[in-house]
Amino acid sequence: MLKVAIIGSGAISRAHIDAYQKFSDRCRIVAVTDIYLDKAESRIAQCGLTEAKAYSDYKELLEQDIDLVSVCTPPYTHAEIAVDFLRAGKHVLVEKPMASSLEECDAMNRAAEESGKLLSIVAQNRFRTPMMKLKGVLDSGLIGPVVHSQVDSFWWRGHCYYDLWWRGTWEKEGGGCTLNHAVHHIDALLWMMGRPAELQAFMSNTSHDNAEVEDLSIAMLKFAGGGLGQITSSVVHHGEEQQLIFQGKAARISAPWKLVTSSSMDNGFPTPNTALSSEIQAYYDNLPEVTYEGHVGQINNVLSAIEGGESLLIDGHSGRATLELILGIYKSASTGEKVTFPLAADDPFYTRQGIQDNVPHFYEKGASVENFKDLTITTGSNLRG
Repeated sequence: MLKVAIIGSGAISRAHIDAYQKFSDRCRIVAVTDIYLDKAESRIAQCGLTEAKAYSDYKELLEQDIDLVSVCTPPYTHAEIAVDFLRAGKHVLVEKPMASSLEECDAMNRAAEESGKLLSIVAQNRFRTPMMKLKGVLDSGLIGPVVHSQVDSFWWRGHCYYDLWWRGTWEKEGGGCTLNHAVHHIDALLWMMGRPAELQAFMSNTSHDNAEVEDLSIAMLKFAGGGLGQITSSVVHHGEEQQLIFQGKAARISAPWKLVTSSSMDNGFPTPNTALSSEIQAYYDNLPEVTYEGHVGQINNVLSAIEGGESLLIDGHSGRATLELILGIYKSASTGEKVTFPLAADDPFYTRQGIQDNVPHFYEKGASVENFKDLTITTGSNLRG
């Protein structure tokens, strides 16, 4: 029976707790921490964690008999907490984004390698049936080489969203919608396509004058094989419609699932390729459904990896790759330059301080509240049609 601690009892911690409770025969939550002790106590009561104790300082747990921790704190704290627990011999699951800088990511990965413990970064959208099936069809080669990829990471957040004390600042949140919302879709793009060779990007703050960070960004990508891509990251899109689209030479596929195939008529105009459509659809339909979706799926994967039953799908190196692409977007949007990869250790956007020294402050943060009431949050589309 694995012993689990939840570090940070904010809104996203509920997704972790609910997921662990699905596997009560394999793990139990023994501790919940928060800098506001009453929040930790309230979360324990809400979730019926009868075996858990509340703490205000996570360091009290470093020497305790704990196997796995879920880090659900603001992004600027992720690296220190993760490194401390890894060095203490605990496995670590970190909420997105992995950290605030590549320097911190590298420190986290070193700690994992030196301790021999697992480090996983939350990317729950990979654990959804539409995403797994989309990846399967791409890997099959049936749509041919991808010539254009499109990520629409559309979210909507009200003005007061950035009133929470740590949000809306480069120092504590690390960025805006590109880092903290589009991270899941950017992870999925990298999983399916690999890293682009170069990009050009723009960003703006159109609707949240209580935040330093962007609420809208657009990046144009070029891949080594010549294919192009685009990523739109937003918290200003009503309806929160989210999708990934891949245009191959032979067919177009997406999540939510949509399939279009074209053949050329004698005059060069398109006509449906019904035979290929039938072949791709049959392949898609025969791919297995995901047993556990979202956070439940990822936590099942982490537990299984600790138990030795399967490999870790999303490790610290995967999390670092996602952050590198995001920081490339920030660098290009901040400097106006085309960015090529990889970002080297001497790049100004490698460190937290370098990022903060080079990004624009669209507005200065005004209002600041310690906590919101524990209301319902949205964690993205399920990517079903």
